Amino acid sequence: MRTFFGRLSAISALAGSLFVVNPQPAAAQQAATSGRFITDSLDRYIQRGMRQWQIPGLAVVIVKNGKVVVSKGYGVRAVGRPEPVDANTLFMIASNTKLFTGTALAKLEEDKKLSLNDRADKYLPGFRLYDSISSQLVTVRDLMGHHFGTKTFQGDFTFWDSSLSRDEIVQRMRLLKPSGQFRKDYGYCNAGFVAAGQIIPAVTGGTSWDDYVQQNFLQPLGMTSTSTGTAGYGQRPNIALPYSNTFGPLAQMPFDNIDNIGPCGSMVSNVTDLAKWLRFQLDSGRYEGKQLMSWAALRKTRDPNTLLNTRKSTMLPTHYMTYGLGVFSADYAGSQIFWHTGGATGHVSNVCFVPEEQLGIAILTNNDNQSFFEALRYQILDSYLGVPYTNRSAAFLKGAHAGDQETYAAVAKLQSRVSKKNKLPLALDAYTGQFTHPLFGPISVAKKGKQLLVSYPNHPNLTATLDYMDGQEFRATYSNPTYGIFPAVFKLEGSKVAGLEMRINPFIEYDSYQFSRL
Repeated sequence: MRTFFGRLSAISALAGSLFVVNPQPAAAQQAATSGRFITDSLDRYIQRGMRQWQIPGLAVVIVKNGKVVVSKGYGVRAVGRPEPVDANTLFMIASNTKLFTGTALAKLEEDKKLSLNDRADKYLPGFRLYDSISSQLVTVRDLMGHHFGTKTFQGDFTFWDSSLSRDEIVQRMRLLKPSGQFRKDYGYCNAGFVAAGQIIPAVTGGTSWDDYVQQNFLQPLGMTSTSTGTAGYGQRPNIALPYSNTFGPLAQMPFDNIDNIGPCGSMVSNVTDLAKWLRFQLDSGRYEGKQLMSWAALRKTRDPNTLLNTRKSTMLPTHYMTYGLGVFSADYAGSQIFWHTGGATGHVSNVCFVPEEQLGIAILTNNDNQSFFEALRYQILDSYLGVPYTNRSAAFLKGAHAGDQETYAAVAKLQSRVSKKNKLPLALDAYTGQFTHPLFGPISVAKKGKQLLVSYPNHPNLTATLDYMDGQEFRATYSNPTYGIFPAVFKLEGSKVAGLEMRINPFIEYDSYQFSRL
């Protein structure tokens, strides 16, 4: 998916390779400076962008100099229904959860419950990575620095929306075979934050990550609508339903159930509450005059643990990018900015703050196949930081349309291959049976009429229907549309089926999985 770093923050990570856009007329430039865009053009810009990107609903908050200057919603919570999005509408904020986890660990260090430089296995007995040397070196800080040498999103097909517990996810991290070097090659790893969250009960006498975040941040900040988990999200009032048009027309998606990976991405919030989180960040750990944690401790969440880029962007006024404890950092038009994005099924969001300018921004949306949520953030930054007007949305949209058409063409090509109704080289029964993967675990393939049905015991709400195309390839259509429509390839040894290769939407994980037949 184009916004794969919705869960990661990849628009920003890839900004250096994106488009250069010609400046707009002088009148627009003038309106964009010193925040005038916010009062003169923001509503029109958002409404136009939502139409162009097919976004049903969006909420935005802007904090400036300690005050909320914008807090409002646009569009609707659900397609075909009149209820509008407002500042209290709830969205999944996904990886914007990570900074809450990083801040919790920094506070625990301040309270002398741990050191960020302690070995992880001091608090997680038996914790291991794939190789013994990395296992002996990995620290609490490393868990949140994406330092394992694994690929971005590696393992997420196994963990996302699964029935695995947090402890089981931490246990299976030893099966994530790295393609890079420990502490040298960056690969965004959600499981690392799950492990970091599991340190909290180990050092607090049993207080869960959820309860610690609730007691130390949500309650003191008055974030009364924010929850640490997705359980029951669909039954709450004033929620934005999830949508996507990644593999076809815009459609409602299933609700994610990702509380098992809570510390890396399960929080639900609204812009009213996120304004309070932004004020806390912009006031050096204070809120309403009360110091909730020291500035020295909070600053550690922003210190660079990982260097991501030191090259000037061809698109944005930025030259470097780093990662701290759940937050990215970069220069932007001469100021230092901090941000993260978040992507769950049908929702993408970002939260950004610029301490030097006393500026905070949060944007929540309910279509996961769009980059407008990032374009809008850059547009607001441009406005307040005096960057000449460039239509960021138009720049992103050009590439997005090309990507969508490529995806739709690939899906149509698969349908064309199915429609030929080629004769199977083996009897359908020959493809059925039990398969397994060292990390993922077991799957089963059974007949369903003239199709095959794949079931995933550790993903009880997920199946995939396989329709024969040609050779040993079937089209896999997942019951959860987020997972996509892709080829599934059976592997033969002689005339017998020995394995099955399956892939899913890169929004969840890039690499395919090779399952061996039992």
